[in-house]
Amino acid sequence: MYAAVFGLALVILSVRTLWLRRQLGVAIGSGDNPLLARAARVHSNFTEYVPISLLLIYFLEIQSGGGMSIHGLCILLLVGRIIHAIGVSQVKEDYRFRTVGMALTLIVIISVSIRLLTTFLLANPS
Repeated sequence: MYAAVFGLALVILSVRTLWLRRQLGVAIGSGDNPLLARAARVHSNFTEYVPISLLLIYFLEIQSGGGMSIHGLCILLLVGRIIHAIGVSQVKEDYRFRTVGMALTLIVIISVSIRLLTTFLLANPS
């Protein structure tokens, strides 16, 4: 379910960037337009962090059998990505949005990575 939500979010960010490109007549780059530069960066940042996050969460779900912690991690990631997108999309950016959004995203990646590594090391003590 969460992968589908993130997939739709990616489509929204893509369409927003494509729409701005078409409206401004810019095929590549930002054409020195700050709004387009920010839309493209939000889209790029999403594609940089969401796939690895979802993959790690998937591995944890397979390993642990799911549960509420998976929902919590996915919700935390979703909230982080939304807050980040809102912040970075603004030409007059309030950096608190970017900071909180990235912090939530990195908390998910770090916590899942540590859980996966810990489980692996405990299962393979040699």
